[in-house]
Amino acid sequence: MKMPRPDPDDSPHTEAARGLFVWLWQHYLKRHWKQLTLALILMTIEGGSLGLFAGMIEPMFDRAFVQGESSILWLVGLGMFGIFAMRGISSLGQRVMMTSVRERTMERLRGDLLRHIMRLDGAWHQSHPPGYLIERVQGDVAAINQIWSSIVTGAGRDAVSVIALFVVAMRVDVWWTLTALVGVPVLILPSLVLQRYVRKRARAAREISGLMSTRLDEVFHGIAPIKLNGLEAYQSRRYDKLARSRVRAQVRSSLGQGTIPAMVDIMAGLGFLGVLYVGGTQIAAGDKTVGEFMAFFTAMGLVFEPLRRLGNMSGLWQNAAAGIERVRSVLNAEPKVVSPARPREPEGSPPEVALTDVHLHYGDLPVLHGVSFTAAAGKTTALVGASGAGKSTVFNLLTRLIDPASGEVRIGGLPVQQMTLERLRAEIAVVSQDALLFDESLRDNVLLGREGVTDKRLKEVLDAAHVSDFLPQLSQGLDTPVGTRGSALSGGQRQRVAIARALLRDAPVLLLDEATSALDTRSEAMVQAALDRLSEGRTTLVIAHRLSTIADADKIVVMEHGRVVAQGTHAELIARGGLYADLHALQMRSHSTGEDT
Repeated sequence: MKMPRPDPDDSPHTEAARGLFVWLWQHYLKRHWKQLTLALILMTIEGGSLGLFAGMIEPMFDRAFVQGESSILWLVGLGMFGIFAMRGISSLGQRVMMTSVRERTMERLRGDLLRHIMRLDGAWHQSHPPGYLIERVQGDVAAINQIWSSIVTGAGRDAVSVIALFVVAMRVDVWWTLTALVGVPVLILPSLVLQRYVRKRARAAREISGLMSTRLDEVFHGIAPIKLNGLEAYQSRRYDKLARSRVRAQVRSSLGQGTIPAMVDIMAGLGFLGVLYVGGTQIAAGDKTVGEFMAFFTAMGLVFEPLRRLGNMSGLWQNAAAGIERVRSVLNAEPKVVSPARPREPEGSPPEVALTDVHLHYGDLPVLHGVSFTAAAGKTTALVGASGAGKSTVFNLLTRLIDPASGEVRIGGLPVQQMTLERLRAEIAVVSQDALLFDESLRDNVLLGREGVTDKRLKEVLDAAHVSDFLPQLSQGLDTPVGTRGSALSGGQRQRVAIARALLRDAPVLLLDEATSALDTRSEAMVQAALDRLSEGRTTLVIAHRLSTIADADKIVVMEHGRVVAQGTHAELIARGGLYADLHALQMRSHSTGEDT
């Protein structure tokens, strides 16, 4: 029988924490070992200064105050000044170095995450919404870096402080020190339980943060339909519910983190009670001096604050561990669609495109059932059918956003799986009904990072795509920002920018996914003219909602419920009757009555 996968919290806490820190060290911190070493040296100096300070108390009381040696006050004063100056300089140095390491580590981790996420398959992205991924790249990485640097800084400084102060205390009296620490063993078991509790609560808070980011992403991208449908209150309630859940999770996590330092305080109080009784008795009997007691009292008074912070470190580490687990789960996800070890090159330009007995399913849902057709080289092939027929899925197969369960998809006589992803996608240009523009200038949106494009070549593609027609209307011409998702441009203008991109790309295969379906008549005419220019000399596959736009296609492939039910020219399919003829007749009737199908 298959055993259930163990929860990370079921493994020993120290082993899990050690494994996460080793991963962080090996992949991101190891390269900064020189800076970290120097920072730790400065932390040692900063932490040890408290021990020196406590050690100066005994001669100050016994020799200066009790015995009246006023000359030693200057030595003690100068010593105190030197201690605090050394502490201040070392604190500043280690803070600057740790900030540098933290920011560089955060920069590299975020870059690695983004690059890896962009390599993952379309199916993975469908199950991980943008808000979730934004929280991984932004929120979790920030939490990890902030917390680990705080832990390293605090642990390095406070551990040295504790050791130095205990040395001073034990030099004064070992039994006093043991009396002060009588309650420490009681803290061990509750601390282990609390660490596991904090880890769970921290993980829950990070998950809720991801859901909140997803909700915000949906709201801001869908603000127009939210306003039109009066959904402001509904969306606010949904977000508020998540926010309250996150507050509860954070409060519970804070409760777990704060409990350990609180228990340290209680144990410290018991320890001081014991020391006051034992030490006071010995001083009254003349066995100990006031200076010795004040040195011990100062050392123990100072030691419990770094001890509280060290106790709090376990809670902070659980927060960091929760973030590291979530980041690693993304980095450990492997893309299923990858380039072959021995790639081959397609033949012919423009190439022939062919699907042979292609089957595909999403999970348990079948999508394509034995789809077969050929798009002749240099010709236009149209895919038509109702929504859900599988037309866009064919495009996803051609670009290898997904791979079929069986069957072959060929470009230039070569199965697409035998080409590198870069080479395959260099063969294809896509213009869809949703032209994605970035919040950059119009020039940047056309070039998309291409270098070496001459002004003459750029003008040619802008003219051919009819982008030049609306450039005079823009305040800064090609350097005009297009806004978020191209919001500063109209639908027709965005489409023409997408066509200009495709012209500049100059790929031999062109995929048009309902590129004019959302446009008005005038914009459609201009965009269609640009598409006709773009299609010249290319193998073109078109998904069209309006059959009138593909009547001149060299071949029309009719799809229904994931199957090819008919193929032929417009005239052949009309004469043959069937689904295409019915769709055409329906659209003709709707057009004559002014309706839209």
